[in-house]
Amino acid sequence: MEESRDGDWTLVARKPYFGLPTACPVCLPVYIYLKFARCPFNLEINSAYPDSDQIPYVEGGTYVAYNNEKGGVIQQLKQDGVVDLDSEFSSLPEWVSMKAMMSSWLADAITYELWLGSGENSAKQIYYSDLPWVIGKVLFVKQVYDVKQRFNISKQNAEKKEEEVNISIIHWYLSSANTMSKNKLFHPCRPTSLDADLVGHVLFTLKALPVSHFSTLLVLQLIVHSYVPCFVLWLIINLLRESTYSFGLPLHD
Repeated sequence: MEESRDGDWTLVARKPYFGLPTACPVCLPVYIYLKFARCPFNLEINSAYPDSDQIPYVEGGTYVAYNNEKGGVIQQLKQDGVVDLDSEFSSLPEWVSMKAMMSSWLADAITYELWLGSGENSAKQIYYSDLPWVIGKVLFVKQVYDVKQRFNISKQNAEKKEEEVNISIIHWYLSSANTMSKNKLFHPCRPTSLDADLVGHVLFTLKALPVSHFSTLLVLQLIVHSYVPCFVLWLIINLLRESTYSFGLPLHD
């Protein structure tokens, strides 16, 4: 276990890699959400259970919010009154729609690319690099099988499924373009979990997926929709108030 002391709460996440505080695409938005909320917390790295769906989780005293319960960590933190950045916005139709698309379309796209696309080496580094090779290989093959089952992918429909993922990514970026062109945030007052999700998505895509492979669906869309990385950089500099180097971005503040 590695631990970074910063407060009374503890976020248990997967290890840092690619210049990110945690290289797990599910853990990273939770980390950023807590940072947006100015919630002091310890970052504890757990590499012992790479296939555990409980990680990430937040704990403090007798309280624990697991990833695999009640809609995920952020949803539990909101419901239990620990930290809620969405209370004023969760009834706004546009915000709800964008959140739903982010949680489904873009989250599914990351999962697809990481396990079935060009992200195989990234997946192994994030989840299995601390394990003996044979065990890591078995767990990787099992996860690939589980993802194919989840998306109902077979040899016969693999190309069609990839096309569906690509179309959903394009639709999300087109839907979000108007919002991000009007405001620096999805809501002009302050960041929400939607902004945390977006920052996590873009950082993971740019840093953890193989950017040298230009056919990578997610990287390609970020190249086409260049306003999205610019928007995320603005969030990091102005809201997280951290050097962009702390997130592995080779840019100046």
